[in-house]
Amino acid sequence: MVALSAGGVVALAIVAAVLVIVVLAAIPAIRRARDERRLHKRRDEVADAHRDRAREQEARAALAEREAKRARAEAALHEQEASMHDAGLADERLDRPVGGRFRRRDERAAERAAEAERERSGRR
Repeated sequence: MVALSAGGVVALAIVAAVLVIVVLAAIPAIRRARDERRLHKRRDEVADAHRDRAREQEARAALAEREAKRARAEAALHEQEASMHDAGLADERLDRPVGGRFRRRDERAAERAAEAERERSGRR
């Protein structure tokens, strides 16, 4: 065994105490660094979620703008048709139903299906 003098024991105890103090002092800094990494990661996740939501809303807004533009164009066509009727330039179209070519395909398909059903029930 190695014999230590009293001075060696004291020096060893001081070194051990210093190491314990350094470790204890480093623990809060290590925790702060860990918490900062977690906070940064969470911020990134939330920011990405907001960006995704913004992209979705932009896409919906663009679609709504396209639909509004189409609706305005249809309204302008209806107004033009009305002006032509007022001027007597569209008398050949007087017997057409209002909205004829401007109606949506779904509406026309539903009307055709309803007419076909009426015809079938009328034949029986």
